[in-house]
Amino acid sequence: MSDTTLVPDAAVGETARKPGRRRRRVDDYSSVAEARGASRWVVLGVLVALALYAVGPLWWLVVAVTKNQRDLYTTNGLWFSQFNLWQNLGDLFTYQDGIFVRWLWNTVVYAGLGSLGLTLVALAAGYGIAKYKYRGRGLTMGLIIASFLIPGSLMIVPSFILFVNLGLYDTIWAMILPGMFGSFSVYLAKVYAEGAIPTELMEAARIDGAGEYRIFFSMGLRMLSTAGATIFLLHFVSSWNTFMWPLVFLKGVEKWPVMLGMYSWLSRGTDSTVDLTSLVLTGSLISTIPMVVLMIAMQRYWRSGVTLGSLK
Repeated sequence: MSDTTLVPDAAVGETARKPGRRRRRVDDYSSVAEARGASRWVVLGVLVALALYAVGPLWWLVVAVTKNQRDLYTTNGLWFSQFNLWQNLGDLFTYQDGIFVRWLWNTVVYAGLGSLGLTLVALAAGYGIAKYKYRGRGLTMGLIIASFLIPGSLMIVPSFILFVNLGLYDTIWAMILPGMFGSFSVYLAKVYAEGAIPTELMEAARIDGAGEYRIFFSMGLRMLSTAGATIFLLHFVSSWNTFMWPLVFLKGVEKWPVMLGMYSWLSRGTDSTVDLTSLVLTGSLISTIPMVVLMIAMQRYWRSGVTLGSLK
């Protein structure tokens, strides 16, 4: 006797529809993959355009400093012509008895000392706000955040009056001392200290007999090295490119930073002995070298900061 199994019509229909569903799923997957591939090309194109936009001015500057006065104005600005770089460098470092070297050294001193002082003050202040509880802590943070809303240009006139009364006008301290205090750097150090320095480790150091100053200088500064490098680099670049502050507070030419000095050359327009435009372009390229060297030298701090959050 044969055993006959009856299959419902609904099941037969479901079985018959499965190949079509599978084909539709495959088509859906292929369309999604094509959309993702197209989006990747769009993102890649945008990134290439932004890279060209960022590198384009630097390429033009490199090309321009290799040209003489005639080729600078008559040849293609994005490609080389007659090589005249060594002559431009010689004119740059010998014009006005080598005043450019003096300006460059002044900029290194102003930016370096100011950034070192700011880094130490900001790390100490941020460490104290983050790791100690005291009355008025919230008010302190409120004042720091509120100071972000004050434009720096509003502080020039009262600072000028203060520095004149203190006898600091037209001195190097007018450039170094104001750079040692920055509310944003304190806020950045405070945020970083909250996550980088465990309170339990500080308690263990206190149990071992370490004082608060020793804990900060021996342990806190080492854990805040990445934050310190960030604060130092940000302020160094800002101080290196500053223009308005030395224009107001420095009168002697020998005390000028490099940006103000090159502006004075550019504002003069012409000189019968040398092309001032070529000098300004060559000086602009030379003035970027210290910042590039600093970024490369402190690169390991940036790498450690990027990978810090992935470690436990």
